Amino acid sequence: MTVTEKAAYLRGLFEGLDLEEKKDETKLFKAMLDVIDDLAMSVSDLEDELALVSEQLDAVDEDLDELEGFVYDDECDCCDDEEYEVECPACGETVYFDEEDIDNGFAACPNCGEKLEFDFEDECGCGCEGCGDADDQKDE
Repeated sequence: MTVTEKAAYLRGLFEGLDLEEKKDETKLFKAMLDVIDDLAMSVSDLEDELALVSEQLDAVDEDLDELEGFVYDDECDCCDDEEYEVECPACGETVYFDEEDIDNGFAACPNCGEKLEFDFEDECGCGCEGCGDADDQKDE
């Protein structure tokens, strides 16, 4: 039941009491019911406005997400990884390298010291420098 429906229900109960119109209590109840009606209408109007604002905010949020995609996502998602997971062919351990470690195309395994060479191929087709599969390593 909405607030306006509850206010209407209270007014109906009041009118069913068959109170004398000239009594002070009856005047007080009528004034209170008028205030309740006004408050109920205000709440109803605010709910409608809130729904409209919420709808508009959702639309702005979607537009902002799209705009952020154009402004901040200048590289593909595959290039967002700052760390590469590699299984060392010599010791079989999984090791991690960041882009700085393998920038020159090779790095030493931190477990066994084996020199690993990396051959980056553009797997996603984006053409960026950071793309490639760090699992494509070669023993040297």
